[in-house]
Amino acid sequence: MVTAEIAEKIKRLEEKYAAMGQDLSSYLDGLLYADYLTYWDYIQLDVLLNLQHPRTPIPDENIFIIYHQITELYFKLSLQAIEQICQAPVLTAELFTTQLKRINSYFRNLIHSFEIMVDGMDKEQFLQFRMALLPASGFQSGQFRMIEICSTKLSNLVYESIRPKMINAPLNEVLDNIYWRSGATELATGKKTLTLRQFEKKYMDTFLQLATRYENCNIQARYKVLPPGEQQSVIPLLKEYDQNINVRWPLMHYKSAVRYLHKKPEDIAATGGTNWQQYLPPKNKRIVFFPELWTNEELNNWGRTAMGE
Repeated sequence: MVTAEIAEKIKRLEEKYAAMGQDLSSYLDGLLYADYLTYWDYIQLDVLLNLQHPRTPIPDENIFIIYHQITELYFKLSLQAIEQICQAPVLTAELFTTQLKRINSYFRNLIHSFEIMVDGMDKEQFLQFRMALLPASGFQSGQFRMIEICSTKLSNLVYESIRPKMINAPLNEVLDNIYWRSGATELATGKKTLTLRQFEKKYMDTFLQLATRYENCNIQARYKVLPPGEQQSVIPLLKEYDQNINVRWPLMHYKSAVRYLHKKPEDIAATGGTNWQQYLPPKNKRIVFFPELWTNEELNNWGRTAMGE
């Protein structure tokens, strides 16, 4: 029996397909013969479970691969939430709050789950399979760099010593001086590592385009256009966001590096050739997305409290 509700929906479908010059009857035939959707087909489970291709037979390499794949998916979700804040035609505190809570939730999960990397692998297995990864490095996560670029004024992503002269510099010049470049530069010679050269070749044009697109609509800029009363409601979330991405997340990487790469009398080099001892500790980088939200004392001690200093 065709109810009035079903008849109305059929009518609306007919109008929809007619507007595109399509015959509803043909689509209904397709629906009639189509199989039911399954969970495994919907999420492409077989594809997902076959995306791990270890370079060695060492079991714990799978842990390393899967964890990084999960991380990149969380980054993708974060970028989706950032876009909704930054590209919203009408920005409200409610939308801002909703999306910031999502991003903070994603990063809390990432930070908490990093114990899988810190304690969840056998150290000897890691030191064996890592040599097959050269020169690949988590440093080469383009999505994480995109999150940084979309979060703040680009000059906030350079070291303090040169930040004043970068405030009004062209974006390409600021990008040339972005903080993470020094993290993959050979200390002795100042030359770029192969890891950095590969990364720049793949992403630098994309980063410049993204920086241009978000120059006036990054998260920091969008916060500033909210009415003062609404700004107050999002400040705690912005500060958590700042701490999650610029302190807690790199600190977990540092702890992992210490566990696997710290060795007396000389530390083991990272796969990407990054000088991780200087690059990873947040107190050394002092990168802050929203410096206007923090006191001078908090900025001066950035990352130190989290490191127990």
